[in-house]
Amino acid sequence: MSKNIFITATGTDIGKTYISALIVKKMREAGFNCGYYKPVLSGVEISDGKLIKSDCNYVIETAKIPTSADDCVTYRWEEAVSPHLAAQRAGERICINKILEDYQKASHKYDYLLVEGAGGITCPLILSDKEKYLLKDLIKELGTNILIAADAGLGTINTILLTVEYAKANGIKIEGIILNSYEPDNFMHQDNLKQVEYLTGIKVIATVERGQKDITLLDKFFS
Repeated sequence: MSKNIFITATGTDIGKTYISALIVKKMREAGFNCGYYKPVLSGVEISDGKLIKSDCNYVIETAKIPTSADDCVTYRWEEAVSPHLAAQRAGERICINKILEDYQKASHKYDYLLVEGAGGITCPLILSDKEKYLLKDLIKELGTNILIAADAGLGTINTILLTVEYAKANGIKIEGIILNSYEPDNFMHQDNLKQVEYLTGIKVIATVERGQKDITLLDKFFS
């Protein structure tokens, strides 16, 4: 079984995919057999039944993973909406067991696996009169710890604290926080980093500037 971690975020369009690509790239360049898996994916472009533009395409191309984008995802939809709604509009129902099966296959294929969520930690996968299944439920079933991706700018203290407290309340262990769009000379970004660590007791294990091509992770990762 591989050593796996799940990356989630404080919201949508925070930069999870960008950060995921940098992490997997870093791991593979260091000689680790690191893979990538995204259970659900919306807002994609498909041609002849194959993904031609998506988060998965970006990660495998950036990290140079010898696989196809289609092998890195279980469910994908062209409409850029929440997974539960995308599935409903496509006349599908997300099967969690199918996701668990694909996750296990990927886990045995790689020594290390980064799993990327959709949206934030409360993103709904299934919503019906009989069932409510959120991303946090999937994280718990997978049994993985999480990394939290967050924007470095104004308001991030609030969204990070809410995400951290929600994860803790649901028994999910947090490995660290990564601040995206970080400006090293910005006094507010510097203070946000300091206060986030102080208020949560969780380390910011990396900061990522806009357009950054590499990532430096604090301390250990996938140890």
